[in-house]
Amino acid sequence: MISMFDSLGKNLSSLIKRIVTGTTIDKASVGELLEELKKILLQSDVDTKLADDLVSRIKRKCLEEKIPAGLTLREHVLKTIYEELVNLLGEKQVGLLGKRRIMLVGLFGSGKTTTVAKIAKYFQKQGLRPALVTCDFHRPAALDQLSQLGKQINAPVFYEKDPITTAKNSLEKFKNYDVIIYDTAGRNALDKQLADELKKMGEIVKPDEVLLTIPADLGKVARIQSEEFHKLVGITGVIITKMDGTAKAGGALAATSVTGAKVKFIGIGEKIEDFELYDPKRFVSRLLGLGDLETLLEKAKEADVKKESVEKLIEGKFSLQDFYDQIESISKMGSLSGLAKMIPGMGMANIPDGMLEMQESKLKKFKIIIQSLTPEEKADPSIINASRIKRVAKGAGVTEADVKELLNQYNQLKKVTKMFSGRGQKDMMNMIKKFGGKLPF
Repeated sequence: MISMFDSLGKNLSSLIKRIVTGTTIDKASVGELLEELKKILLQSDVDTKLADDLVSRIKRKCLEEKIPAGLTLREHVLKTIYEELVNLLGEKQVGLLGKRRIMLVGLFGSGKTTTVAKIAKYFQKQGLRPALVTCDFHRPAALDQLSQLGKQINAPVFYEKDPITTAKNSLEKFKNYDVIIYDTAGRNALDKQLADELKKMGEIVKPDEVLLTIPADLGKVARIQSEEFHKLVGITGVIITKMDGTAKAGGALAATSVTGAKVKFIGIGEKIEDFELYDPKRFVSRLLGLGDLETLLEKAKEADVKKESVEKLIEGKFSLQDFYDQIESISKMGSLSGLAKMIPGMGMANIPDGMLEMQESKLKKFKIIIQSLTPEEKADPSIINASRIKRVAKGAGVTEADVKELLNQYNQLKKVTKMFSGRGQKDMMNMIKKFGGKLPF
């Protein structure tokens, strides 16, 4: 699976790494770095005017204005890039709270139906009772899909013969529920038929929120879509979907600024749990490779993972048994590659693609192998030589290659985490703290 930061994130974190570790940072080198920043934004489908304006503001603050007391030029450049990206992408967290009616709109393939269930789950965590209404009669599988999703989260689903009748009768049907969430039809383009249907539904439902779902790979077209839907039904917020499989999230994120409707959530996978409240500060921090310990610990709490397990992973202090226990429990929090981005500095590491992705079947095999090791081997895997590998493979009923793969995964992860623990990570944290509490840790 490609990380949601695969292109934009990798390029930005590489640029930030050059700022953090570069031997010389002067006005000339800052100018070069900012030109590189603009190039990265444009390659990631950020609107040209937005990219130009952003880089111009950063350049003015870094090269023309006085550096704040207590900061070096290096720290000032890093702080300014961070703050300006946050400003571009929303500044504040704007989620959804309390009882309301919500209508999701977007074109065909934007992920509306799955997102309806994800939002319902979000409200269930608030202790509220959501109900789902499907008004998408143009896609044959939509009615059944939402019904199945409703069963997964134990939320009722309603639909009748057509979207308008469904919208009218849903209000009485679910009058005792806290939240009613409406799935609407999508098209390949915003045509007159869809526009008329959405307008009528809006007049009937009178939604408190109209959320536009935009797939992250839409690119610059996202700007036009945002404007068209906003004129039609008055967008109050945006959900960026499919953030797990795109190399160009920049266009979808930046395009929302043209309507004044902020991003409220991001979808980071196909599962119902793969859904995050969008926090610009945390998002930009991860995007730049600076980490996001606050979200990491929140995910650990939700998955009932002990804080000590997370700390061991961050610090690179774990035995082979710890390795399995941690990976098994921490994998409940999401993909390991995604979690790695939350560890300060880890986003700047050149971690080989796929290194941190472990399938469930592979984890089961690793568990059997570890159970076949002696206590000494679990504590100190370096003693596992060729003859021991042969014995372990035979005892576990696996190949010698499987045992070697486990040891290789363990050694690689430990090596990478150690690179960003200790003094190096402390230096990164100290630099972040100089940002005046702006970052989320």
